[in-house]
This record gives sequence, structure tokens and C-alpha cells, in this order.
Amino acid sequence: MENYKVVLGLLIPLAGTMLGAAMVFFMKNAMSSMLEKILLGFASGVMIAASVWSLLIPSIEMAGEQQTVEWLPAALGFLGGILFLLILDLIIPHLHLKGDEPEGPKTSLKKTTMLVLAVTLHNIPEGMAVGVVFAGALGNHPLISAAGAFSLAIGIAIQNFPEGAIISMPLKSEGTTKGKAFFYGVLSGIVEPIAAVITILLTSVIEPALPYLLSFAAGAMMYVVIEELIPESQNGKHSNLGTIGAAFGFVLMMVLDVALG
Repeated sequence: MENYKVVLGLLIPLAGTMLGAAMVFFMKNAMSSMLEKILLGFASGVMIAASVWSLLIPSIEMAGEQQTVEWLPAALGFLGGILFLLILDLIIPHLHLKGDEPEGPKTSLKKTTMLVLAVTLHNIPEGMAVGVVFAGALGNHPLISAAGAFSLAIGIAIQNFPEGAIISMPLKSEGTTKGKAFFYGVLSGIVEPIAAVITILLTSVIEPALPYLLSFAAGAMMYVVIEELIPESQNGKHSNLGTIGAAFGFVLMMVLDVALG
């Protein structure tokens, strides 16, 4: 795969975040709770499907090719990803969108800064997922095609669109200017291509670790889904909207991966 295609692929998820954050310039009122639930559920569905089809299944198949116990890298990597995000959650001060009390170490940071840190923290595994799949495509691995890598990048970008809107719109509602709200939304997504590049470099150094890194990214993504997205989509009234959104997100990502991968 040519290098410029890799760069393009790594920037696709960030473009999704930017477009979502740009909604702050077009939406006059705060985002309705019903729409927010649908978007959060949709993002959950995309990430769950991506974790299974784009990351865990290739991890298991690669382990078989390496004559390793097929489930071992997937299990160890998945649990490692969960542990990694758990540690980050504990050491980085952040505030969830619906939260009143900051999590992590005590800090004097502003509420807006901690909101951005929360979304940034949860964007790390998405960047890792895109990076490790493109690393496999760069290495011409038979189980990971360029089309499959781009399908994952597109799927992450689609679910980043609502995430960008969900971070910028509440900031505007709390008095932040539209320009700053957009900037904060974009800033939260910049970590994705950075995490992707680091993952690609790591994979190129220790190629046999690819099955572990795939499942590691899956575990990190599932932590975000279980810890943040699903609880927020099911909070309060109309929780079924979050479930419906998750179903559509899951099916869309599954179709993208199977059709293009």
C-alpha cells in the first residue's frame, strides 16, 4: 500500500470528528436528549462490530497461522486493552458529558478542559484500531486488505461524526463560543491519527505481536463502549432509542467490513 493512502486512511476518522464538531455552526439549539441517545447508541454499535470483525476475528486467524493457541493472543490482548484504558481512566482527570463529579486525580482544570480530556481519552483506542489494521495492510498480511483497513477507517469516521457533535454542542450550550466549541471538538479527535502512527511504528518493530495488538485495540474500544457510551445512551427516558441506534451502527459496520474487507 502506498504511503499517501495510509496517510489518507489515518486522517479519515479525524475528518469525521471535524464534520461532527462543525455542526455547532448550523444547529441553533442544544442537541435533544433523544437524538443524543440515538447517536451514542449508534457509536456503540459501530465500535462493537469493529472490535469483532475488524480486530478480534483477524487476531484469532493470525494466531492460527503463527501456530499459536488461537484464542490466546485474542484473550490476552483484549484483557490488556481493558486494563490499559482502566489505568488511563484512573490517572487522567476527566469529566463525562453527563457527569457532575470529575474522575481521576483531583485537579483545578476547567470543566470544558476535562470534558475534552474525557473524549480524547476514549478516542485513543479508535486510533490504535485504525493504526494496527493499516499496519497489517502495509505488511501485506493476507488477512488484512487495504479495502478492509479503509472500511474500518470509514466506520470509525461515521461514529466520530456524532461524537464530534456531542462534544461541541454541549460546550456551546454552556456559553463557549462556537469557534472554541468547534476547536475543542476537533482537538479531542487529533489523538486518533497520533495513536494510529504510534501503533503502526510499534507493529513494524515487533510484527509477530500483530494478533495481540489487534485484540488489544478491541479491548480498549470495548472498555469505552461499556464504561461510557452504553450507560449514557440508556440513562433516563427513551433508552430504547439508544438500543435502536446501536443496532443500526452494528449492522452498518458489519456490512462495511464484510463487503469491503
